[in-house]
Amino acid sequence: MKVATNLFLAAGVLASSAGIVHAAEAKQQTSTTASEKRLLRLNISDGIYTADPALAEDTSSIALVRATFDGLTRVGPDGKIQLSVAQKIDVSDDLKTYTIHLRDTKWSNGDPVTAGDFEYAWKRMLDPEKGSNYAYMLYYLQNAEKANLGTLGLDKVGVTAVDAKTLKVTLEQPAPFFTELLTLPSYYPVNKKVVEANPLWAENASTHVGNGPFTIETWTRQEKLVLVKNKYYWDHAAVKLDRLDFTMIRGENEELTLFEEGKLDWAGAPLNALPVEAKSALKQKGLLQKQPIAGVYWYKFNTEQQPFTNVKIRRAFAYAINRQELVDSVLDSVQYPAMGLVPLTTSLKKEGYFKDNDKETAKKLLAEGMKELGLTKLPPISLSFNQSDAHRVIAETIQKQWKDTLGVDVALEDKEWKAHLDDMRDGQYQIGRMGWVGDLNDPINYLELFKDKYGELNDTYWANSKYQELLNQSATEKDPEKRKQLLAAAEAIIMDEMPVVPIYFFTNQWVQNKELKGVVMDGLGNIDYKWAHKE
Repeated sequence: MKVATNLFLAAGVLASSAGIVHAAEAKQQTSTTASEKRLLRLNISDGIYTADPALAEDTSSIALVRATFDGLTRVGPDGKIQLSVAQKIDVSDDLKTYTIHLRDTKWSNGDPVTAGDFEYAWKRMLDPEKGSNYAYMLYYLQNAEKANLGTLGLDKVGVTAVDAKTLKVTLEQPAPFFTELLTLPSYYPVNKKVVEANPLWAENASTHVGNGPFTIETWTRQEKLVLVKNKYYWDHAAVKLDRLDFTMIRGENEELTLFEEGKLDWAGAPLNALPVEAKSALKQKGLLQKQPIAGVYWYKFNTEQQPFTNVKIRRAFAYAINRQELVDSVLDSVQYPAMGLVPLTTSLKKEGYFKDNDKETAKKLLAEGMKELGLTKLPPISLSFNQSDAHRVIAETIQKQWKDTLGVDVALEDKEWKAHLDDMRDGQYQIGRMGWVGDLNDPINYLELFKDKYGELNDTYWANSKYQELLNQSATEKDPEKRKQLLAAAEAIIMDEMPVVPIYFFTNQWVQNKELKGVVMDGLGNIDYKWAHKE
């Protein structure tokens, strides 16, 4: 789970009134040779730090791991979870035991992929000595957290290779989204024999072994990466590209220039960002592409401090925000207004739970809330945010909207990130900026943040017993549609009581060769080149 700090800056959301820097004519070739059609040219601005699934945590490394490994399941071109290395998955009635049957697949060196490779990989990631920052993604497994903290042996973790082609997994508690978890790099296998023979196996092209659609041919640190089609990949026929060439040139403008000159097939997210000042021109040319990702920018209320102990006043402040104006004037129309807690990628109610810029209702609710609190005048109110030009512009825009609609003066307080975070955690704030980017594209990843009044990340200090009951019911509901209804009912409660105010949903933005098709970007913003091809 990721708290978004300045992530939206990387998405390039601060509008610019500067002139157009890039004409962005995108001089893509009108025709390509057969070999060029099987080549994808890309750029990774920050280079690659690791090709080990247990250590990959930055965007570039995760992209490499996703290209060179395959999990038990994979996000398909339609955005749905499909079986991959797993041929069949049996789930117990209590949703806590998964028996996974593997299809016949091979590693890029020709070795068979076994259930033991999965068991070894998961326990290796949980090993405290490995130091994997994403080990917590495996905490759904029985005893995984205790093993990762060193209080229980790895042999007690709930994953066992029954035989070469059967993996038995036991969970701590039901997780109806477990098949989606299996798509994540944290759940990829590694070749036990290769890893144990060479601790540096993942650091060089000559020693790296994966089981994905591509394998590493050349890897010069911070300079160049070449991937080629893996002849041993089980779904070899689905892979249309023969080669992926990655340059490693820093600079957003430099990357976009190479794209415009026809030397790259892609520029922008998720491996880089587009220049902020170029987006308007790219949009006018019809070249700018954007897709929602599982991230939301929001303001939190401290519900233990007046006047935000009152639900009507919280709703008044939420309804008085003109999100569409904010998106259009400040965010250059590259994000989406948020009228719900759960991002569009896994939305439970796409139209949202309240009306944007509902000025009259906001005024009415503020007056009613003040009367309920016995107030004739609001106490001093402050909005806190971590230091950033972009956060400040957004805060100033909303500050003005609150003044114009509610007649409320709100002081702005910008702080260094750690100080801001500490004050939020300690309840030393009234309204505070925060954001959330999911590790899991499922509504529960957002709703569970506010389940417990004094939960680790619930610095609103809000709680609701019915809300908790609905989330608990969703954990054991087998029917996906019924589970969705339970979660939607929970979201309706929190959006009615408004301890947190959604502002906008994040997007990825990029440009691509018009001949390029089949690149999959999942709800988390991760990219997959397995089905990529040029027409």
